Amino acid sequence: MNLSFFDQFTSPCLLGVPLVLLAVLFPALLLPSPSNRWITNRLSTLQLWFFHLITKQLMIPLNKNGHKWALLLTSLMILLLSINLLGLLPYTFTPTTQLSMNMALAFPLWLATLLTGLRNQPSIALGHLLPEGTPTLLIPALIMIETTSLLIRPLALGVRLTANLTAGHLLIQLISTATTALLPIMPAISLLTTLILFLLTILEVAVAMIQAYVFVLLLSLYLQENI
Repeated sequence: MNLSFFDQFTSPCLLGVPLVLLAVLFPALLLPSPSNRWITNRLSTLQLWFFHLITKQLMIPLNKNGHKWALLLTSLMILLLSINLLGLLPYTFTPTTQLSMNMALAFPLWLATLLTGLRNQPSIALGHLLPEGTPTLLIPALIMIETTSLLIRPLALGVRLTANLTAGHLLIQLISTATTALLPIMPAISLLTTLILFLLTILEVAVAMIQAYVFVLLLSLYLQENI
């Protein structure tokens, strides 16, 4: 029973070939293909409005030098949002519940923001490791603490996204299993757990959207520190 709860986090395979790449690329197939017309239909208009809203929200913390990252951050936001939401459908696999994938997204982007700061303004980037006015005796310890907090940023990004989505999926499966088991024994209690399951599903939709936004927003804040 315990193993079956975690089987949903196992990458699906076909003839021994992992299908995680297909699961990552599939949401892009659901987006309408662009055309040469200004407005093709209401769906494309809604899509453009949604992309504009996301880009506007992500660019608020950044100055003009950071606006060149708009395409990358918006694309990452759309990718995470679509994967998280599609993963809530029955009999689907959510790639963002894998820590390896989240770290593969978080580490290169965090490293890119760090290298950008070291290239453009090295003194300011290194100055974040030692706040102004620090007592002399605390300088070595504070540098070690700030360096450690800087290096664990990508790990915190990946673990936060993985833990929140994994916990939500486990709760949904636990409550749905309890609902099915209680239905022939105590129908009234089963109806109550069904209501709880419905409310939890709504909560998980919100969590999937919020976690995708928080992941990209923190990356944009890290970028703002280095430009």
